[in-house]
Amino acid sequence: MIYLDSAATSLMKPDTVAEAVSQAIHGLASPGRGTYPASLDAARLVYATRERTAALFAAEGPECVAFTSNATEALNIALKGLFVRGDCILTTVLEHNSVLRPLYELERRGIRNFILEADERGCVCYDQMEKTLIHNPRIAAVITTHASNLTGNLVDLTRIGKICAKHHRLFLVDASQTAGVFPIHMQRQHIDVLCFTGHKGLMGLQGTGGICVRHGLQLRELKSGGSGSQTFSTHHPALMPEHLEAGTMNVHGLAGLKAGLDYLQEEGMDNIRRRELRLARRFYEMVHEIPGVTVYGDFTRELRAPIVSLNIADLPSALVSDMLSVQYDICTRPGGHCAPLMHRHFGTEKQGMVRFSFSHFNTPSEIERAAWAVRKIAAEEAG
Repeated sequence: MIYLDSAATSLMKPDTVAEAVSQAIHGLASPGRGTYPASLDAARLVYATRERTAALFAAEGPECVAFTSNATEALNIALKGLFVRGDCILTTVLEHNSVLRPLYELERRGIRNFILEADERGCVCYDQMEKTLIHNPRIAAVITTHASNLTGNLVDLTRIGKICAKHHRLFLVDASQTAGVFPIHMQRQHIDVLCFTGHKGLMGLQGTGGICVRHGLQLRELKSGGSGSQTFSTHHPALMPEHLEAGTMNVHGLAGLKAGLDYLQEEGMDNIRRRELRLARRFYEMVHEIPGVTVYGDFTRELRAPIVSLNIADLPSALVSDMLSVQYDICTRPGGHCAPLMHRHFGTEKQGMVRFSFSHFNTPSEIERAAWAVRKIAAEEAG
């Protein structure tokens, strides 16, 4: 099997991740709920994972990191915890439904959304973003993905952060596609809230993620309940990170996440990124001139998420993806990719796209076989 769906989840993981989860299952109890070794060790692991996460994203400290079940939960916490009726939020057509659907829900509660269009390649128009903020002083925040999960186009967080700081707006980032692959510095890039998932570039398990919040920014909690502290209070704890966490922590999942973070540190994020980008670029170079193949996104820039999305003639993307799986044992993602506005932008709402996304665990020979399979399908369709 050739797995080329790493933008969905990291199927191929370091062995140390599975080993860490196994050890946690057999040795760790509930953190912060007891004074015996298995509970204390669990609490130490959770704290160490907070420390490692804060260091990766240059958050102001481990207390700024709250863990969630995924990026979608983190984004819901951010969007539903910061804004009130009458506020306005600016976002882009690059966004995943994990951002868009909470925004639409907020719209029904009296919050207005501004959605910034992209250029012909699907890139953010930064000058237009700044003009929109200037002309609409009620916009309280900008929320954007770091990279499109459909095209792989990278968003310039540094540039947007400077725009938001200049105009005194909050800056929220969805780092689902880039965490663990591209460097992110919350303080230098003026990021107020960063949401991430653990099961993609961070090499952890599904069911893990988190939210990093700068000091001084208060969010309303999405959930309340057991916290292991302040038992007799009728309110959930107000201090971070417990303020945004309720219930028993996913210690086993966080053990895997910490192992993934350790692996990133040992291998070097720059090395991982360079390998993934080489593989994605090689695939693009081999397929983009095949007759009948259309590739979407901006490939004039070297820095982009390791994603190549394409269509073959008028074939439905689901059919092409199924052919790749059944005939060639190649795993891809067809359809809408939870990115409806990007598909509308490219006019592919009905056809969808076939997304190839790459991991540093992939090999050059796998890339060559995938490109060969695309060429074969395109030739068969051409007759």
